[in-house]
Amino acid sequence: MGLFKKILKGAAVVSAAGVGVFVYDVQRKRVYEDQTFSAAAKHYMTMKSLAWLGSIFKGKLESATKDVVNTQKTFLLKQLKENADTEYGKLYDFASIKSVEDFIRVHPLTRYNHFKPYVERMMSGEEMVLTKDKPTVFAVTSGTSGTGSIIPMVNKQRIIFFLDGISIVYRCMVDAFPDTQFLNRDLKIFYNPTWRTSASGIKVGPNSSSPSESKSLLHTYSTPEPAYDILSEAEALYVHLLFALRDRHLGMIEANFASLIYNAFKTLEHEVPNLIQDIERGTLNPNLNIKGEIREKLEALLSPDPARAEQIRKAFSEGIEGVAKRVWPELHILLCCDTGTFTLYGKKLRETFCKGVPLYSPIYGASEGLIGINIWPTDLPSCYLLHPWVQFFEFIPVDNCDQDQPATLLLHQVKEGELYEVVITNPSCMYRYRFGDVVKVVRFHNQSPVVEFMYRQGQFLNVRGEKTSESVFFDVLCDTLAQWSGAKLVDYCCAESIVVEDTSFDKYKSKLPCYHVFLEVEQGAGAVAVSAAPKKMLDEMLGARSYPYSSFRKKGSIGEMQVHLVQPGSFQQLRDFMLQTTSVSVNQYKVPRVLKKKEAVEFMFTKVV
Repeated sequence: MGLFKKILKGAAVVSAAGVGVFVYDVQRKRVYEDQTFSAAAKHYMTMKSLAWLGSIFKGKLESATKDVVNTQKTFLLKQLKENADTEYGKLYDFASIKSVEDFIRVHPLTRYNHFKPYVERMMSGEEMVLTKDKPTVFAVTSGTSGTGSIIPMVNKQRIIFFLDGISIVYRCMVDAFPDTQFLNRDLKIFYNPTWRTSASGIKVGPNSSSPSESKSLLHTYSTPEPAYDILSEAEALYVHLLFALRDRHLGMIEANFASLIYNAFKTLEHEVPNLIQDIERGTLNPNLNIKGEIREKLEALLSPDPARAEQIRKAFSEGIEGVAKRVWPELHILLCCDTGTFTLYGKKLRETFCKGVPLYSPIYGASEGLIGINIWPTDLPSCYLLHPWVQFFEFIPVDNCDQDQPATLLLHQVKEGELYEVVITNPSCMYRYRFGDVVKVVRFHNQSPVVEFMYRQGQFLNVRGEKTSESVFFDVLCDTLAQWSGAKLVDYCCAESIVVEDTSFDKYKSKLPCYHVFLEVEQGAGAVAVSAAPKKMLDEMLGARSYPYSSFRKKGSIGEMQVHLVQPGSFQQLRDFMLQTTSVSVNQYKVPRVLKKKEAVEFMFTKVV
């Protein structure tokens, strides 16, 4: 982080001749009457520095995409040269590799188990194993689509993510939405994880952004710093919402995923009477389980604001549709991922709470590092330009994903409209790594592919080799629900019958392999009962869309889909269950579209109506 501070400090130097312009621009863009000039200037310089860096690195991205063959070759050979003297580099004789073709010939495609023994040795304190650089953190992947992995992250990865990722998307955001340059605060919904430490003394935990890793930006957020010491999510979210509601000038709501923002609004809808009361009285709900010293610091920042309380009360009295813009008239944008498993949440935010507020899905990233950048903030669906200078990319045509060592294509060899499994070689020394993402190439920007994230490879339904993908199933589900009069999808997940066989719920077990689908739906006025006939429609429509599924159904190799309606709130409870029983953190959680664990399936069966 030292490099970031030096860059920001250098960018913040204002010449004597420019002082007048600087002061004028700060005054013009400040929105808080009670904000000191020094606080406004600090906020201003943070934003200006990010935009300045973004301009520089966006230009570098543009240049890199014009010659992806040489950019990728340079990136890869530099990576191999830097790590040639590690144990792993000597094993594969990196020193003798002089071309991309050499690398692909001598190094196999890999999955996590290939690297696991090396990572375990690094965690115990051994050096020069995979990388010459000492890891700054061992990043734990979410594991919600399967088993979590631990990825060593070196400092170079953080620098790349900040300069080649965050700064560029900030530049794109202010260009597309100029009002974001005003000095409104940001509701950033994130939480400090519970870290553990490896035997070598290095932190182990999620690689997603957290307050402890974002100290230089906390002054731009609406949540006061003491609140980040609250470790329980329910209490922390309440405080996030309380201080955001007090701020009538809030300009942005930000989280890793659209689901976090949607769940925050659902909590807000439920807690708004208590929150209004706290704002009206200048108090902090006494029923919250918050440590005394933290509560004392937070209460010192509160004062009665009956006028603001009345504004919020009136905004909610008009319903939830568009309530965000009524509560915060200067809310310029939502910043969160809305692709893949989060598509449903992005859609619901646009249609309900945040109607009329633009949603920008800026970065395609993973625990393994930065993958791509959305430089088109206003386009839908959200697509990402693969950055040729942050990973070495290979691609496996989706039809060949079952092969252990299929031939791969390079960045310039993929074709528009085709689906591919992504393979990366990253700066943290995961070589030719199949991390599980499947993307669709939608177009090219210069020579680099622009992709739409489709699904995680582990999120297949595949009881007889039919390989029903998450994206196909979701499309069929939406089309089916459109014909269930008055029914609106809240959330869903699935399980294969083989997992159900291991549970204690005998009544749901079947002779033939089949899909189990758990649906939470809202049924408004005039809705028809979702009985056997509408449920059967989902099975029929999937057969009409998927020839392999239809073929197996007709041959009697796959049984009829079992559709289970679950109680309201079941998916929020599933989230709580997963957070309690797995290593996934709040900042990382994704709804597992295909449940792989017996315990999770049993939990959902207890929620069936």
